[in-house]
Amino acid sequence: MTEFSIESYYGTVHPWHCDAMGHLTTRHYVAMFDDAHPHFFTAIGINPEELLAQDKGFADVKSTLEYRSEVSSGALVLIRSSILKLGGKSFVHRHEMINRKNGELVATMENITVCFDLATRQAVEVFPEFRQAAERFMKGG
Repeated sequence: MTEFSIESYYGTVHPWHCDAMGHLTTRHYVAMFDDAHPHFFTAIGINPEELLAQDKGFADVKSTLEYRSEVSSGALVLIRSSILKLGGKSFVHRHEMINRKNGELVATMENITVCFDLATRQAVEVFPEFRQAAERFMKGG
């Protein structure tokens, strides 16, 4: 994780999140990481509803999921999120899932995301309000 990260998700791994062997399934890892995104963006100062009202949004174009340790039913998990890189039309953000019981890093997801004009359905320059919030966050402010 980078020096600057935010706790963006807390959850419980329920039996219905698990496969027949009692381990968290891929689709539920992804769902938990995906649920962390709006919490993270809101925490750094981005209002998703305001962006939507302006036909602005985000589109993930690449996601890399790395499994580090098994997660079983009953586990309490925490996700910490950070921005690694800010480009012209895109940014890279990373999310780390941690087992609350023992502090172990159990999985990571790194996304490349573009800023997206919802009306034209095209990638656009990083929104000024997002760039300002992301830069402030990346500097620890």
